[in-house]
Parts: sequence; structure tokens; C-alpha cells
Amino acid sequence: MKQNRTALNTTDNNLSLAELEDLLGEQHIGTSYDTPLRSDAFELGDHEKIKIIAGHFREIMQTLGLDLTDDSLNGTPGRVAKMFVKEVFSGLNPANKPNITLFDNKYQYNQMLVEKNITLYSNCEHHFVPIIGKAHIAYISSGKVIGLSKLNRIVQYYAQRPQVQERLTIQIANELKTILETDDVAVVIDAVHLCVSSRGIKDINSSTVTAEYSGAFLDKATKEEFLQYIRPM
Repeated sequence: MKQNRTALNTTDNNLSLAELEDLLGEQHIGTSYDTPLRSDAFELGDHEKIKIIAGHFREIMQTLGLDLTDDSLNGTPGRVAKMFVKEVFSGLNPANKPNITLFDNKYQYNQMLVEKNITLYSNCEHHFVPIIGKAHIAYISSGKVIGLSKLNRIVQYYAQRPQVQERLTIQIANELKTILETDDVAVVIDAVHLCVSSRGIKDINSSTVTAEYSGAFLDKATKEEFLQYIRPM
């Protein structure tokens, strides 16, 4: 994954910390193929994390001037904390990784298998707002096949964490290559980033496409066949 490390010019020295952080986020600076996690990331259990996050989110709401004695708002910190830990960021915890069972390719199906339009919900790690889109996956069996629903679960697992789309695409592809014991894998993601459409430039018409091809899918004809399958009808 090519990383954008564009140097900041001298005028950037006049930017505030918040403006600088925002600029760096827009440049999609990345760190690695792995999600950046501290070594003690799982020392706390889910219950403890929910309690701590709820307390911090309550402070955020109070700082914004919201009246937390209101019936509609009083339970919001707890709901947000539970949503973070149990849902939208549950993919951070390896305990939530889906169990995958492979089956022998008894049909001797040796062409590509494509599952397209897999619904994808993730969150931008720069602004913590949603990324919404579709993932398209293909692989050519090396002797084993995977249940179709497991492809969706793999996408969901890696999407449910703070992400950049480039990393997400590669993580899904790498996981499939490991599980299926083949390099013949392709992943394309087409997604809308709310950090673009609901804030900043507020462009509601653009989407971002990322792709990862390996093995047989590096062949021009094979790649074009895959792309033909996932094009809108």
C-alpha cells in the first residue's frame, strides 16, 4: 500500500494542532497493514471498557452543553459505549474473529467464485464517522471452498474497527489468502466516506474505490473477467 507522506510546507507551521491533525487525516497517512493496537489493548474486559467509555462520552456531551437530565439524553453515554464495544468496533477484538470451516471442492469447480455487493459498514479512523459501501470478492479454489456467508463475516469483522479503506481492502485479501491457502484472490471496495460527504468539503456524489489483486488476478484477462462480473447490470 503506497503511503502518502507529502511534506508540509513552511506555511503549515502557522496551523493550529486541530487544523494540522485534520490535514494529516485528509492525506490518508497510514502506518501498516495491521490495525494499530497497543500491547495492552485487551487487558480490560468489555464491561470495563463500556463503563469507562460511557463516562468519557458523558463528559463530551456535558462539554457540548447538553442537558443529561433530559430523558432522551440520559442513557446516551451508555448506549454509545455499548455500541462502540459490542458493535461498530467489535472487530478490534480477535475473540470476535469468525470461525471458518473449509470444505473440499468436490464439484471440481476451478473457475473464479465471485461474491459481489457485500454490504460494508466501517468507520473512518481520522474522524470516527461512517464508511458505507460494498465489497466485491473473488477467489479461485486451490482444493478447498468456503461457505458464502463466511465471506460476508470476514468483511464485517475487519470493517468493524476504525479503518482506512486501503488497509481494510488489504486485510480482507490477506485473510482470504491465508484461510484458502491460495494467492488467487481479488477484493474491490467501493464506499462513501461521511468524513467527505457530511463534513469538510461535503461532497455527496463521490465514492472511493480500492482494490487488491494477487495470484491469477494479476493476469489482465482474469482481472477483466472479475471486473465484468461486478459491474452494475
